[in-house]
Amino acid sequence: MRFRDALAAPGFGAIAEFKRRSPSAGDLRPDGDVAVVARSYETGGARAMSVLVDERFGGTWDDLRAARAATKLPLLAKGFFSTPAHLEEARDAGADAVLLLLRDLEDSAVEALIRVARTLGLDTLVEAHDADELARAARLEAPVIGVNARNLGDFSIDRKRQLELVASAPRDRVVIAESGIATRAQAAAAELAGASAILVGSTLMRAADPGAKLRELVSRPLVKVCGLTRQDDVDAAVEAGADMVGFILAAESPRRADALLDAHDSVLRVAVFVGEREQTDGADLVQFYGRENGHRSRDAVLLRGDEQVGSVVDLPWAEHDASHLERAKATPGRVMLAGGLGPENVAEAIAAVRPWAVDSARSTEQAPGVKDHDALKRWVEAAR
Repeated sequence: MRFRDALAAPGFGAIAEFKRRSPSAGDLRPDGDVAVVARSYETGGARAMSVLVDERFGGTWDDLRAARAATKLPLLAKGFFSTPAHLEEARDAGADAVLLLLRDLEDSAVEALIRVARTLGLDTLVEAHDADELARAARLEAPVIGVNARNLGDFSIDRKRQLELVASAPRDRVVIAESGIATRAQAAAAELAGASAILVGSTLMRAADPGAKLRELVSRPLVKVCGLTRQDDVDAAVEAGADMVGFILAAESPRRADALLDAHDSVLRVAVFVGEREQTDGADLVQFYGRENGHRSRDAVLLRGDEQVGSVVDLPWAEHDASHLERAKATPGRVMLAGGLGPENVAEAIAAVRPWAVDSARSTEQAPGVKDHDALKRWVEAAR
């Protein structure tokens, strides 16, 4: 399968990268066996594999050749390419695509290299680092655009800026979120912003089992702990491995929080509203219910900014519904399954629905708004 086609396939995926070192992090896996890692990426569900061929990253063209011999995944050659000869060398070593850095290339050079790549049967990943470069990539009609969170000048990571750029990228292109992703929640944030895939390198190369870590980053469902009102409970939810922490800001709820509490950036913070939505600085997502008969509506929408990015399929207020799982299964798009879930039944519900996320508040409590930390651990483990 061609590189672009693999990334444009339905759903969300990853380009898994092989590099022995990085200028920012130093040695990652200096003696890494590219063939072994390539096979682990393939079994771990990668859509494509990126191979650094530049010596500053401990790479060579032999690494690309070894990866080509070990895997059927589409291969991206990553280096600082600026001439047709570089692209020919990449093709001859087994690449299916090449990286073009807008930071280092004029528009005329990018256009010429894209044309050369096409004649060689190669796709291109055109990489942008800021709004100006993203506009250039769009103007140059790059089919695959990478948005890198890393500043190549000082190596700092700005994921917030990256997500803003991903969200503003042309929707008719394949958009890849690159760098700065270490958790499933961070990968999901890129997905919700509009990325087709993430490109992950250092996180995987540091892992004892790169393929297993890759599988973890793109696995679903995400696990949400809701009804949090105390900082130590938020910290315990993050420690337990939750992907999302929820804060109910509805006046009538016994689990009402006065505001969003702090949480590590490894997770997503979700503000939950009923009837009226307020401005909430710092919320990654909003879970918004209507109001019916003085209580929340049955279902909710999941919002990123003002854009709906998913649906919350819940139970009626204070009622049970035997058709709950069938309704959730029939709901299109991303589904967060909520209502009556706990450690004793979540695995069965996941198997039946295959939701994007699962949500629970009561099963992790010792009292409304007060969490039982052992129960938090049981919920997350069962939902995994």
